Amino acid sequence: MLKKIIPWVVFVLFFGLIIIGFALKDSMNTYVSKMMKAQAGSEIIHSGSAFVDSTYNYAKNGKNHQVTFLEFGATGCSACKRMESVMEEIRKKYPQTVNVVFLNVLKPENQDLMKYFGIASIPTQVLLDKDGKEFFRHSGYYSTEELEKEFTLSPKQS
Repeated sequence: MLKKIIPWVVFVLFFGLIIIGFALKDSMNTYVSKMMKAQAGSEIIHSGSAFVDSTYNYAKNGKNHQVTFLEFGATGCSACKRMESVMEEIRKKYPQTVNVVFLNVLKPENQDLMKYFGIASIPTQVLLDKDGKEFFRHSGYYSTEELEKEFTLSPKQS
């Protein structure tokens, strides 16, 4: 009797852990992201901050963009592949106001920026205002329509 019950108990516990994992996915991603940011050394934080300020602070560098859409992803990732069409749509709809930037996390030159932003999973979308300050973040696929709502919610857009 016990030999028949144990596999079912293990199965139910395993299934319950999977459900809990999916339910807490966003919380876990946020926690890991904060941990990654905290573990980034002062050199990475300083260089990342200087890079973001010089490149994406349009108030300082005189470019006309209002929002920077950073897409952290990788080739070979199916959700990242789906985000390609979203990036292309945003580029076409908002060529003057949104700067769309794809950062392949597999390339060595993007590793420090990935650590600076605390990217824990891909794809991750990070939106920066015209001063280069982050105002929105999402991990996973995010549709064009959902992303456009975030542009209008930006405090610097009004």
